[in-house]
Amino acid sequence: MEPLAPMRLYTLSKRHFVLVFVVFFVCFGLTVFIGIAGPNVIETSVARTDVNNSLKLKPFNLSSPPLSTYNQQLWLTCVVELDQPDVSLKKNVTMIVKVLGVVKDGSTPYVNNQVHNRTRLLSCSQKCSEIIVVHLGYLNYTQYNIFVSFEDLNKLTYIQNITFTWKTYNPTFSQVEIWFRFVFVVLTFMVTCLFAHSLRKFSMRDWGIEQKWMSILLPLLLLYNDPFFPLSFLVNSWFPGMLDDLFQSLFLCALLLFWLCVYHGIRVQGERKCLTFYLPKFFIVGLLWLASVTLGIWQTVNEVHDPTYQYRVDTGNFQGMKIFFLVVATTYVLYLLFLIVRACSELRNMPYVDLRLKFLTALTFVVLVISIVILYLRFGAQVLQDNFVAELSTHYQNSAEFLSFYGLLNFYLYTLAFVYSPSKNALYESQLKDNPAFSMLNDSDDDVIYGSDYEEMPLQNGQAIRAKYKEESDSD
Repeated sequence: MEPLAPMRLYTLSKRHFVLVFVVFFVCFGLTVFIGIAGPNVIETSVARTDVNNSLKLKPFNLSSPPLSTYNQQLWLTCVVELDQPDVSLKKNVTMIVKVLGVVKDGSTPYVNNQVHNRTRLLSCSQKCSEIIVVHLGYLNYTQYNIFVSFEDLNKLTYIQNITFTWKTYNPTFSQVEIWFRFVFVVLTFMVTCLFAHSLRKFSMRDWGIEQKWMSILLPLLLLYNDPFFPLSFLVNSWFPGMLDDLFQSLFLCALLLFWLCVYHGIRVQGERKCLTFYLPKFFIVGLLWLASVTLGIWQTVNEVHDPTYQYRVDTGNFQGMKIFFLVVATTYVLYLLFLIVRACSELRNMPYVDLRLKFLTALTFVVLVISIVILYLRFGAQVLQDNFVAELSTHYQNSAEFLSFYGLLNFYLYTLAFVYSPSKNALYESQLKDNPAFSMLNDSDDDVIYGSDYEEMPLQNGQAIRAKYKEESDSD
């Protein structure tokens, strides 16, 4: 059995465990309630354009509402309305878009200096689906003029109306996001410092695998909360947004890797070889990270050159990436379930190790269930269909869905850091007992439950104290 730095987990009673979960749910619920009371994420401005035969051949000239950096991004969407609601059709429509930015002197230079030509699928069944015309990932101008024309719509005689809608982030929500990210950054920094301070007296070789991983996950959680997020309001560039996506994918994949390593490593004592232990796990999670980062960078770089670009336009590559992602994700889930089942079957009767396993499984199960519920509420039944990567954040109805994700992962890591950190008397216990498993194997049931007298003796070698204590007891 490998030596371990004692964890607070070993000293908690059932009442303390219940209290830990209660505090976790209270903190998470508090962020959800604050989000429910908060502002809407997306601000919309509708421009309704009546259609007649003379207008069908002309481009629509649309002017955006005044914008600021707090609007973050800009979408222009359109919905075709039919005068015959029972008509069902699917038709490829050629869309020609010209984007102009309005500067302070009133001039309107081209954005990207070109006219964009895109084909979109018009799908109608009682109601036509929304078409994303333009998406600007960052705003260089305070207002935009966009000219849109549809070449193939003049052949349809039953079009009643085309409704264009501007969508931007609500400036009030942007301010809420800045403050909550700042609060989580400060809390994570404090938790990281306290966790590192609690382990300072123990050699890193004596840390448990959970403690080693927490020392990695907490700094990554700090990046996940993105201390550089305010740069997106100070710099008109795509870089801060892409940096935020990179940090989020890095932390989430590290969390996936943490689960694999802990459920496997808790069974493998001693040296864990890189080739047989870490390499398969890094390979599976690395493929997930590579797929998510590649798709995000792919979308961002193309949007910089073409605001009308969407990753679904390149159907073949997107479908291939989607299938690849789902296959790797399925492999990960099956591998994780295999490790959990083996760990539970092999370690269920081992003292203390079983406690570590049960607590991590219970808390992680709660977090996964809440995450699935949030994803379903956010995307609905299409979570694995067109919303494979959220191209439009209008699925957030209010701040609650945003804060729930950040709050859930932050409080999950804070809870693990609390139970995995050594208790106040951990140094004394570690010198008195070589490790928890050794102590349980050598102590009687009464000693385990109620403690023993020699545990109160001065710091010395644990075995010498036991021998001396037993000799004095025999002589008495």
